[in-house]
Amino acid sequence: MSKTKKPAKNLGAEYQIGAGGELHQTAGGTHPQLTNQRGLVVGDDENSLKLGERGPVLIEDHLLVEKTQHFDHERIPERIVHARGFGAKGYFELTHSLGGITKARVLTKVGVKTPVFTRFSTVAGNMGSADTARDVRGFAVKMYTDEGNWDIVGNNIPVFFIQDSIKFTDLIHAAKQEPDRGFPQAQTAHDTFWDFVSLVPESTHMLMWIMSDRAIPRSFRMMEGFGVHTFRLVNEAGDSTYVKFHWRPKLGMASIIWDEALKISGADPDFHRRDLWNAINEGNFPEWELGVQLFDEEFANKFEFDVLDATKLIPEETLPLKIIGRLVLDQNVDNYFAETEQVAFATTDVVPGIDFTNDPLLQGRNLSYIDTQLSRLGGPNYEQIPVNAPRCPMANMQRDGHMTMIPQKGRVSYSPSSLEADSPRQDPKNGFTSFHASKSGDKLRVRAESFSDHFSQALMFFNSQTEPEQNHIISAFIFELSKVETKAVRTRMLGQLANVSSEISQRVANGLGMLGVTKAIPAKVAARTDLPASDALSIHKKSKPGLKTKVVGCLVGDGSDARAVLALRKAVTVAGANLKIVAPKIGGAAALDGTIIEADFQLAGGSSVLFDAVYVLLSKEGATKLSTEGAAIAWVHDAFVHLKVLGASAAAKPLLDAAGVVRDAGVVIGDDHKTYLNKASKGRIWSREPSVRSVF
Repeated sequence: MSKTKKPAKNLGAEYQIGAGGELHQTAGGTHPQLTNQRGLVVGDDENSLKLGERGPVLIEDHLLVEKTQHFDHERIPERIVHARGFGAKGYFELTHSLGGITKARVLTKVGVKTPVFTRFSTVAGNMGSADTARDVRGFAVKMYTDEGNWDIVGNNIPVFFIQDSIKFTDLIHAAKQEPDRGFPQAQTAHDTFWDFVSLVPESTHMLMWIMSDRAIPRSFRMMEGFGVHTFRLVNEAGDSTYVKFHWRPKLGMASIIWDEALKISGADPDFHRRDLWNAINEGNFPEWELGVQLFDEEFANKFEFDVLDATKLIPEETLPLKIIGRLVLDQNVDNYFAETEQVAFATTDVVPGIDFTNDPLLQGRNLSYIDTQLSRLGGPNYEQIPVNAPRCPMANMQRDGHMTMIPQKGRVSYSPSSLEADSPRQDPKNGFTSFHASKSGDKLRVRAESFSDHFSQALMFFNSQTEPEQNHIISAFIFELSKVETKAVRTRMLGQLANVSSEISQRVANGLGMLGVTKAIPAKVAARTDLPASDALSIHKKSKPGLKTKVVGCLVGDGSDARAVLALRKAVTVAGANLKIVAPKIGGAAALDGTIIEADFQLAGGSSVLFDAVYVLLSKEGATKLSTEGAAIAWVHDAFVHLKVLGASAAAKPLLDAAGVVRDAGVVIGDDHKTYLNKASKGRIWSREPSVRSVF
């Protein structure tokens, strides 16, 4: 009989703080030396090899290449990260030219509609995981421009966990299911993830974001997207302007509540993909504005944080967005596998006028994406798959290989050549050229000193949230860390949170029942308390009132008034929302006048978590009958504790009482549909929350 492996005894070992604030762990005790695949002892596993502290990552960094390539080939054919995805097609239309700033035609020719393919995804879960897991959401846009494909491969969060791509494989390994047991998946609430991030202080800012409501969006259609990194725009003269890309949803932002997310996972694990599919099918085409933050070298040098640090953002109050275009998704895919599964994005897919910076995370991504596609899609010809193929002319000297789909003609497959009059040639004037940046320095495995502040923006983000949003962050930390079995890991994470704020750390500790004052882990740079709050970082402060494209669920039963249902449907439709009928039986309910009220959902399959607002339209007899039905009680109770606006006929009171509904500003009794929908258009009743769940 095999014995359970005991955990290492020195989990509380001492750590050295590196130049960037990272915690260095060294061999010794129970820990052997770390080596590469060939047995070479690794001296620094925290930093890529760069030319100078802030210079580009060098291709000779064989340790980075080995780690990345091995990681890229770990899964066939499912994506290692972003496996759970859903795509749609549409167009990007430029509304404001960036002429003079970039020579990229897609950003200078106003009014041109460029075809796009957009894929949304979760990061950690496998293909079969649920849509509503607490996770980062991928937001990747492929534009088929007349100069080649341009991919903005981003997320719904503007910062990331790590600063250097050499740590990406470790991050994902820690977040994925633990390898010895194969669970849990699609969640970070387990020991290996929190062990890793508690030892990597640079992740603290990102942790605030994924513990916030940003990590459980209501819909793909109601979340932002970010390019994350700082890129360059280059004009005809070769001048460079720094740029950050932002996608803004026209519907505004919205999220769900954690308990709601858990129940949606069971009621409809395809909640987000179904929502997007239905919206496009119904002609409610989702739309985003493309905004850019543009700045020069002088701004970059004066800004309080390093613009090459992917764990930092530039507040919009400091550098406002310039809206330059719009993204519209107006077509669902024709075949999920051929398009959504086979679409291949790469940060290196850029067009002339768009270039890279020395961001060490971006530099590693430039290597990783293409290498991954070679494994997933069978070889070097994955860009010949229709969803990946450019829509502009394509000609080069690359030949043959696995799954070649284009039979290239002619005898010349090299350059330079003189045997054919129509063989492709380079074009220095119109082709892609890299920005001429001068850089010199020593070859170093270091983290720039300017990357060392890991806690100030984490505190800024927390301070920028409304009180309910802050409470949700605290509750999320408590939930996640309560799943961590190793006390030393929980203690160390509380120590990192104490570097952000002693109040935050103590609130989480109180929720965990870990008594005593939390001691902060030594940090290279203390959190600044003078950074102003940024309203742009709060979902609640940026939400837009309205019911357009949202869904109202109406619970009916035998004896319900059919005319009242029709009146409610009309009012909901005028408000731009959809009404869905839920009944004890899928065949519908027998109305008071003898007609049948057709149902969209059977009660057990149409949980209230699927709707943005609810209405209970029952006769007295129907309400009395359903007040003894567990599913009906749960339907109403969940809507109430999820802070939804709840409307009800006067006769529905017995069911409301059984569900524990207490009359407040979000409970509308009677047939005043105007008042009900007006309240519902403003969103959840946050003032109700302290009465239905604990706040630590």
